[in-house]
Amino acid sequence: MSKETVTLIDNRTGTEYEFPILKSTLGPDVVDISTFYGNTGMFTLDRGFTSTASCRSRITYIDGDLGKLMYRGYDIAYLATKKSFLDTAFLLLHKELPNKDEYKNFLLELKKRSFIHESMRKLFDAFPDNAHPMAILSAAVSALSTFYFDHLDMDSPDQAKEMAHRIIAKIPTIAAFSYRYSQGLPIIYPDLDKGFTENFLYMIRGYPHHHIDLKPIEVKALDTIFTLHADHEQNASTTAVRVVASTHAHPYAAISAGIGALWGRAHGGANESVIRQLELIGSVENVDKFIAKAKDPNDPFRLMGFGHRVYKNFDPRATILKNLQKQLVNDLSIDSELMEVAHRIEEIALNDEYFIKRKLYPNIDFYSGLILQALKIPKEMFAVIFVIGRTPGWIAQWLELKEQPDMKIARPRQHYLGPLERTPKYDI
Repeated sequence: MSKETVTLIDNRTGTEYEFPILKSTLGPDVVDISTFYGNTGMFTLDRGFTSTASCRSRITYIDGDLGKLMYRGYDIAYLATKKSFLDTAFLLLHKELPNKDEYKNFLLELKKRSFIHESMRKLFDAFPDNAHPMAILSAAVSALSTFYFDHLDMDSPDQAKEMAHRIIAKIPTIAAFSYRYSQGLPIIYPDLDKGFTENFLYMIRGYPHHHIDLKPIEVKALDTIFTLHADHEQNASTTAVRVVASTHAHPYAAISAGIGALWGRAHGGANESVIRQLELIGSVENVDKFIAKAKDPNDPFRLMGFGHRVYKNFDPRATILKNLQKQLVNDLSIDSELMEVAHRIEEIALNDEYFIKRKLYPNIDFYSGLILQALKIPKEMFAVIFVIGRTPGWIAQWLELKEQPDMKIARPRQHYLGPLERTPKYDI
């Protein structure tokens, strides 16, 4: 049986070129154009890589039209409601959900590895008091390579997984320390008696020799957010991690690059922008005015938390968080004006023809920002929360890239529109 191909015709010369079609288990098949330049002498142009598959992957599947998201074949709704974040992290790293013993050993190892080298505290002292936690986090993760430089050349899968467990364990501690230093607060060390997510909340909220009462619903809510953020295919930050990793750089340098990409307002910083916009709107009475601004083609104002680059139906993660938000409002007795503003905007967007026609449904950022606000997590920590959740996905992507025998350094080409070769006007 002959392979399926795509035939391209150069209209200038009439020359035909054939390129093989590669089958996907789910989603669109792909055209392998790796020989396109060699055969045609031309490049392809795909701004924003909207139609380009940059890699082969078995980790995450997204169907934007159906609102479907799966990790290793498991639907996100199942993982977020029936499993914990550590179950999900184990799944991403080890390709299967853990049994009871594997989960217990995984949790124990992460607890033991959660402490950072004491010398790293000097690094935090070097930052200004008002430094953004994301800036500190990015620098501190990169600096980990100076404490664990043996991870530069990992010849065995066991070495790679040791690195993976170490970074997942230490990221929450570094994140909490980054926030505490930015606020001038005393550092709270990890508590080995607490679970992964509970421990992070404890390090954020705690004070020395003072008991912190963490409600189970608060821990569950944050754990769910971590799970929903654990991976999302080849987004900007994951692509940044893969690009840096393709150079054979230290894995911590690749993760630091991912943190930098995630910080952007169009990516991990979006939920912080949602809250700041809700604060700008201020009250329910002002909602109609801002909705009108969002619909005005001549007004640069854009409603944050609506629409998605991939999801053209609904964001399945947003559906889960919407239900969780209702539970939080009841269990934590939340009744803020910010929530009322958000609910009014949501009500309009879900029923207004303008938003429906453009498929501008509420996305994960719209709800996650409100939930994090309800959990008393500061806005400047929202993107940091994203980093903690996304780290297992980044590491899984790094491991997958390293396992591929034909790994090549990422090197996109360009459509050059600059001047022709020039000669100097004046020879000085």
